[in-house]
Amino acid sequence: MLRKVRKAVRVPLVAIGGMTPDGAFEALEIGADAIAVLSGIMADNDPARAAKEYALLFNRKLSAPRGRVMTIAGSDSGGGAGIQADIKTISLLGSYASSALTALTAQNTLGVADTYQVHTDFMLKQINTVLDDIGTDTVKTGMLSWGGIVTRVAKVIKERSLLAVVDPVMVAKGGESLLDREAHDSLLSRLLPQSYLLTPNLPEVEALTGINPRTVDEMIEAGRCLQQFGARNILIKGGHLDGDATDVLLLGNQVQQLSAARIKTINTHGTGCTLSSAIATFLAQGYPLRRAVERAKRFVSLAIEQARPLGRGHGPVNHFQAALLLLHEEPPTD
Repeated sequence: MLRKVRKAVRVPLVAIGGMTPDGAFEALEIGADAIAVLSGIMADNDPARAAKEYALLFNRKLSAPRGRVMTIAGSDSGGGAGIQADIKTISLLGSYASSALTALTAQNTLGVADTYQVHTDFMLKQINTVLDDIGTDTVKTGMLSWGGIVTRVAKVIKERSLLAVVDPVMVAKGGESLLDREAHDSLLSRLLPQSYLLTPNLPEVEALTGINPRTVDEMIEAGRCLQQFGARNILIKGGHLDGDATDVLLLGNQVQQLSAARIKTINTHGTGCTLSSAIATFLAQGYPLRRAVERAKRFVSLAIEQARPLGRGHGPVNHFQAALLLLHEEPPTD
């Protein structure tokens, strides 16, 4: 009906009545000029973030770079994960990337040789300096390493009502721990309640909840547990299970399974960082969360598929080729 009205009239159109983010997105894509979502915002437990969620939908109308994404994470000197993977992902997918470093690592495809912590005050100065000038539409957090940094990052997210995609980076691909006990506790008590989307893999789910999911039903159970800690939405990544790579997305009370064929390769370094930063990017570009997650998962699958051997261990995924292929798949939005 809206599509027919849009073709028939030239006056501004406002879509109203029972608007969800997905419904609002579709209305704007069809041709609505505005949306009325007062009840949807005021009924939310967090009206400020709900308003930002709807406001981002209008970023679909921006020219490139479309949307701003800040990554708060550690540096991977090998370039496959961490802030390097985030900036590649954000930029190649067509958004503007800013960053705040939390730690430096000396690492390659074989593992992490050493880490160096960035002082908490300087980490916070990086964040506030960028936000006070450039601003951001979404935030992605990665390696936060110790409790003081976790607490300060959570405070900034709360005070500025930021939409944060939180990747609870706890263990490196080679098995090295990247989060101390204080940071683990702060993650549960401080950062999870400020998370717009939490993206743990199965080992991280077990570390956070004590549940070791082996089935989709157990993944859903663990996701509900994480929601009780305060995370708004949960994406549990099932890549550690056998068979297809099936993830579980909990959007409030709704549950969706996302499956992709498993690709046999050891070149998967940086997949978690890439997925979470891609989700933050698509959110900043005006996709509602469900669509952002679906599109980000497709991007990661392409990046794994196109990975080329590099180094003697777990090589990185191919961000460049994946972005070219994904953007070629994207339908026109004008």
